[in-house]
Amino acid sequence: MDFMISPLFSMLLSILVSIGFGHPAMLLARRLDLMDIPGSASHKIHARPTLLAGGILLIATLAVMALLFRSWVSREILVVLGGAGVIFLFGLWDDRKGLSAGPKLIGQLIASCFLISFGVQVHFMTVLSIAGYISPQIAQLLNILITLLWLIGITNALNMIDSMDGIVAGLGVIASAYFWGAARLADQPILSFWSAVLLGSSVGLYFWNKIAAKFFLGDSGAQTIGFLLASFGMMYSPLNRSPESSWIVPILLLGIPIFDTTLVVLSRLKRRQKVGSGRQDHTYHRLIALGFSPNYAVLAVHMAALLISLIAFLTLYLHPWIALVFFFFIILFGFAFLLWLERKPTLDDTSRGNEGA
Repeated sequence: MDFMISPLFSMLLSILVSIGFGHPAMLLARRLDLMDIPGSASHKIHARPTLLAGGILLIATLAVMALLFRSWVSREILVVLGGAGVIFLFGLWDDRKGLSAGPKLIGQLIASCFLISFGVQVHFMTVLSIAGYISPQIAQLLNILITLLWLIGITNALNMIDSMDGIVAGLGVIASAYFWGAARLADQPILSFWSAVLLGSSVGLYFWNKIAAKFFLGDSGAQTIGFLLASFGMMYSPLNRSPESSWIVPILLLGIPIFDTTLVVLSRLKRRQKVGSGRQDHTYHRLIALGFSPNYAVLAVHMAALLISLIAFLTLYLHPWIALVFFFFIILFGFAFLLWLERKPTLDDTSRGNEGA
């Protein structure tokens, strides 16, 4: 019976569930003492102690949807939800205790290896093996390395860009909406269904995080969204599309978090700062330093994500080589913009200048 349920219905229901579970999630977060304290780090400049309930709300919504629609829980989806659960638990630990980079990476490796052990990974390097360029063993090793890099990289990218209310939830809405559409075009109904669920969950998170401004997503929320989107990107397999160019779609759909992480890592390495330190040097902060208001800075990030996602969809209908030209043009433009933005002062630089004055 529930195989007749449309992704649209699952999206609407997940919105209702995530909004309805907001207060219980906040009560549980308060009981677990999941609180972000202003001034506990240099980049924590919010005005009052704020609950970190986003991860609890997201996992609760996913669990309810999985129980209600068990026929939509395929083996792959079950594995992905299990891996997301590992990410959530380590994120919850981080929200409660404040973990160093080592334990966080261990949690991400456990979740990623869990997916790989059940065959949920990238496979496109196998093409080189079939063509006779490399052995099957080398191809599988490369597939595993790329899978680890992709899952851990995107998980951390969504966590790192979580610098203002609504940014990550909004990016979750945009990326999952496009994954929904891409999965429908590829005739992947289960991926379409769960992309719609994540879309609805992200709308609920946006409501509580941005509109009502009641809690933060925390590491447990931002990392879990990132891990789910990265997993959906690996599961996506376009129907009757060229394998030479279809792999660029997930990369473009998650292009803004990738851009922000690249900007932050290169900037901190150049300035000999710890890559994992909390600073006000993300894309959002640099837009603020350029004169954007906080709301317009968030809007600019989301509009850029929408534009790149539209281009990602366009590439599905282009000749593979033309699609690759589009992709590399975006990469070059993004790198040029990154170099320009990196030369501009950050909020950290501005605050140090004001202190010196």
